[in-house]
Amino acid sequence: MGEMKGHIMETATQKEWQQGERKTLKKRILDYLLMTVSCLCYAAAISLFLDQNNLAPGGVSGISIILNRLIPVSTGNLILLINVPILLLGLWKFGFKLIVSTLYCTVLSSVLTNVLSGYGAVTKDPLLAALVGACLVAVGLGGVFKAGATTGGTDIIIKLLRLRYPHMKTGVLFFMIDATIVAASVFVFKDLDRALYAGMAVFVTSFTLDLVLYGRDGAKLIYIISDNSEKITARLLEELDIGVTYVKGQGAYSGKEKRVIMCVMRKQLAPRTEEIVKEEDPEAFMIISSATEIYGEGYKSYFSEKL
Repeated sequence: MGEMKGHIMETATQKEWQQGERKTLKKRILDYLLMTVSCLCYAAAISLFLDQNNLAPGGVSGISIILNRLIPVSTGNLILLINVPILLLGLWKFGFKLIVSTLYCTVLSSVLTNVLSGYGAVTKDPLLAALVGACLVAVGLGGVFKAGATTGGTDIIIKLLRLRYPHMKTGVLFFMIDATIVAASVFVFKDLDRALYAGMAVFVTSFTLDLVLYGRDGAKLIYIISDNSEKITARLLEELDIGVTYVKGQGAYSGKEKRVIMCVMRKQLAPRTEEIVKEEDPEAFMIISSATEIYGEGYKSYFSEKL
């Protein structure tokens, strides 16, 4: 009787494991499908709109567009070549898991950029090219990020710089790199108007990417329940420079008291917060919700808004 019961339990456990494996496989397939479509959008933006109109809107793609005018190598191949050493650095620092999906996106977007470049420019109007190209870049990047990957390039560089200089803000680093690339395009293309259009494309990409990733919410309210609450709190205070509040909590089943971390932040900081929590405690419980209105230090004044 005991042997039969043990066999039944073992069979049930095996079925649960198989179901979990099927769900994981299904999610992985959907993630790679999303990455593929996103890379197509990204490649279309570069090859059909930006590159053909001498617009270098920051990032590795912007560097590749500039170098393409100086050396006889296609933009797609340059994107891949520049990313190789960056990916090797990323593999050394962040491990194999992140790099596999990033390598897939990098190679695919480079190949698609080369293929689509043969079709020529969709429009020769630089303003239209900047706007449509920037939106397509944002949709492509947003899809890749949602699938848990990156397109390599400046994403990895900034992760590495943040490890070396944790006091520097991610947004500031992105802006510094993109501004340098846009400024360099003035000297290569000898056209200030094109550089200004490229600068505009950077801002449009940033704004649209926020919409793709976070919707129209202005801020996020996050609750974190973790056994490593002190380490998480220390990093949130130091790296993100946000206010953090402890709320007393108690498990209804276990009866154990726990400190719940509560914090409100601008939506751009939410992904970094998720990274910090995952790094410090992969088993942490997180609730992320939208905050429609926030009053207080660093946000709106209640009295001025209501008068």
